Amino acid sequence: MASTTPEAARAVARGRLVVYPTDTLLGLAARATDRAAVDRLERLKGRPGGQPLSIALSSTEEIDSWAELSVASRAWARRHLPGPYTLLVRPSPRARRSLPSSIVPAGGRLGVRIPDHPIARELARRAGPITATSANRHGAANARTPTEARRAFGNEVAVYLPSVPPPSGRPSSLVDLSGDQPVLVPRQ
Repeated sequence: MASTTPEAARAVARGRLVVYPTDTLLGLAARATDRAAVDRLERLKGRPGGQPLSIALSSTEEIDSWAELSVASRAWARRHLPGPYTLLVRPSPRARRSLPSSIVPAGGRLGVRIPDHPIARELARRAGPITATSANRHGAANARTPTEARRAFGNEVAVYLPSVPPPSGRPSSLVDLSGDQPVLVPRQ
């Protein structure tokens, strides 16, 4: 039996990890406001310190709770989201207060996604904000299917959601919205 979004949302609410599809890659979710769950996710991925995680939201209306945007940046976000973009934004006071430093580094920017995938947005709506990081161990290839993700993570992940429709397999584009005008950031 395939896992469902409500089951995945309950798992995230209990501090467990979930693999979910996005429009770009398979994601690995923890409740972004749950420091212990985020720490568990980082240990599982084997991420080195200093590489901030992004969050996924369900709609553009939620951005204002987590980010401070200029008028031009807000308009850009509303025109292009949901979509294959990670926005780099100035975190709101709520974000600085509620999210761990692995998501909002001191003096740093916050990465925000609103994936163009119904399962990702529904999971973020029910349990969010959730982490938006690829479902792979650090340095390993991105998992293309839930089966590949299961091989990498096994029982460390509570729920593997089906990837229908499947992700494109390409990472999101980075767009810096922390200034007055949007700026496309080249990937390194």
